[in-house]
Amino acid sequence: MNFTIQSALIPVEQGYESVDVQIVDGQIVAIAPALEATGTVVDGHNKLLLPGFVNAHTHSSEMWQRGSISPLPLELWLAELYDFTPLDPEKVYLSGLGTAVETLLSGGTTIVDHLVLIPGQELETVEAAVRAYQEVGIQAFIGPLIQDQALITGMPTGGIPHDVPPYVRSTDDAISLLKDCIHRFHRPDQGISIMAAPTGSQLCSDQLFQGCAELSELHDLCRHSHLLETKAQKLLAQEKYGCSAVEHLQRLGFLGAKTSLAHCVWLDDTDIAILAETRSTVVHNPLSNLRLGSGIAPVLKYQAAGVNVAFGCDGASSNDSQDLLEVIKIGSILHNVTDFEYRHWITPRQAVEMAALGGATGLGLQHQTGSLEVGKQADLVLYDLTNLSLLPKTDPLGLLVLGRPTQVVDSVWVKGDRIVADGIVKTVNVEHLRRELFERSEWTVNRQSVTLPQFEPLYRRVMLGDREGIGD
Repeated sequence: MNFTIQSALIPVEQGYESVDVQIVDGQIVAIAPALEATGTVVDGHNKLLLPGFVNAHTHSSEMWQRGSISPLPLELWLAELYDFTPLDPEKVYLSGLGTAVETLLSGGTTIVDHLVLIPGQELETVEAAVRAYQEVGIQAFIGPLIQDQALITGMPTGGIPHDVPPYVRSTDDAISLLKDCIHRFHRPDQGISIMAAPTGSQLCSDQLFQGCAELSELHDLCRHSHLLETKAQKLLAQEKYGCSAVEHLQRLGFLGAKTSLAHCVWLDDTDIAILAETRSTVVHNPLSNLRLGSGIAPVLKYQAAGVNVAFGCDGASSNDSQDLLEVIKIGSILHNVTDFEYRHWITPRQAVEMAALGGATGLGLQHQTGSLEVGKQADLVLYDLTNLSLLPKTDPLGLLVLGRPTQVVDSVWVKGDRIVADGIVKTVNVEHLRRELFERSEWTVNRQSVTLPQFEPLYRRVMLGDREGIGD
């Protein structure tokens, strides 16, 4: 279906302009005032039109645990998370729907799902997420979260020996699984792309990273991984490699222009130079980094060095939300306390560009989407500037990025399909989804993790110097 969006406000270099935008066969074909209408006419008067944002890192199935995990650092938080990960593909499907809907209604048109897999039902897990994203109509990059080392190996030892159980999946099995996912689900023309997405160097062998790099080259896949999210991971990299994890990934050939790396909190200047040289993308996840006490990523340093930066919500039990506008706000103003030179601070316009074009660049899509340009894919979001949370009238982008916008998305187009209209998602029954999420869950208070007590003494000894619970 073709559209003409009439009299929408768009940002330009010297402020804003009111223009018409024509969408034909999924592409933007004209941007100018007073165009002759073609196709379905959409009233853009008193509305702001922006390119769609990219939710560049999340874990959709974590929705089932949001709000439930106590304040814990990542390594201990993971121990509890994995004890209660949903084991039903239907729940993965429902949380995929929920993640997609929340992303759309906060300005996102593309999502990167680093998907936690159900042991023994790995392909069923991916199929469930694929089904959800295709049903909603959002563009999705699904990275089956693969590793070949047990969770406890993600913590530095501090010279303390401990038993390391074998992981449920070998390196060869993990690579074989990724091959199966590529064969069965990689359909970019249908809005679903599979990524080569090892969990992170803290839980993956060199052979797994190299295998993922080879498959990504063979099938032209994007690469994705966690990188140096915590101080513990920085210490572990020195233990394992005798160098930074960034240097090690460069040697393994994993970095590159279609590689996006979530978190990147504990990097030094040499690491930053490597990311710039390899044109790798940093995915900034400010809310989960704060929630888990991981630290503040040096985003201003990345930008000064020419590193591309995108925004991610991260999973909905470490955020605990999938609100992109909230992430963009916090991820912008957070850095006002890291550099007293206010001329370096992130403006609302820069933040919007990071969320849209920065996200597209991390996926190798910068020439197809991420900005309002003729010839680009029509991934667009129309915001209602008459909404109470965006009033009174001042600077539209300032209100959107720095304010607390609530239910402000009027319309969303993904590849030219209008899947949100008048604030309502047209492709799925959101009321039915709400009931399903409610009825399939239960109130959770003071649940007891089996794994957390096993991990905590080692973590406290190595990271806090606490000898309690550790034998000499």
